[in-house]
Amino acid sequence: MFLAFQQHNPKAHTGLEINLHFSTSALDNGLNCIREELFMEMADVMVKVGWKDAGCEFVCIDDCWPSHKRDTQGRLQTDPKRFPSGIKKLADYVHAKGLKLGIYADIGTSTCAGYPGSLGYYDIDAKTFADWGVDLLKFYRRFMPDWHQLGEGRSICKSQQYTDRF
Repeated sequence: MFLAFQQHNPKAHTGLEINLHFSTSALDNGLNCIREELFMEMADVMVKVGWKDAGCEFVCIDDCWPSHKRDTQGRLQTDPKRFPSGIKKLADYVHAKGLKLGIYADIGTSTCAGYPGSLGYYDIDAKTFADWGVDLLKFYRRFMPDWHQLGEGRSICKSQQYTDRF
């Protein structure tokens, strides 16, 4: 577990609000250790040792959480071995601790570790994350031609706004 400093500034263009959010995050790095219990333990520790009271509010899931295949409706699914209860249950657990849940996704065709990316699924993925109760999205750019980046970033923003969650 490590402490990450992430600046969250949704109103940067208006100058009305600047927030600095502190979070914890875990990355698998091929060790096959990422699992729902790890993130529940992280939430417990954040509250127990006072990180929550100090302003650390996000528990963030990095790569390797999804299944390698989407469901029949095109939605991302969690890896059933790593997250047997699903992200919604984890989000509920984290929220019950007074914390927020963040999750990693990729704007390209796949994630760094080869899991499904969001390219072509932005609306579906934004709705899925919102339905799960995810509070923060961390998008990476992998397996995407550079000339697509600007347009895809705009598409993601529109999809997120449509959910009224992000």
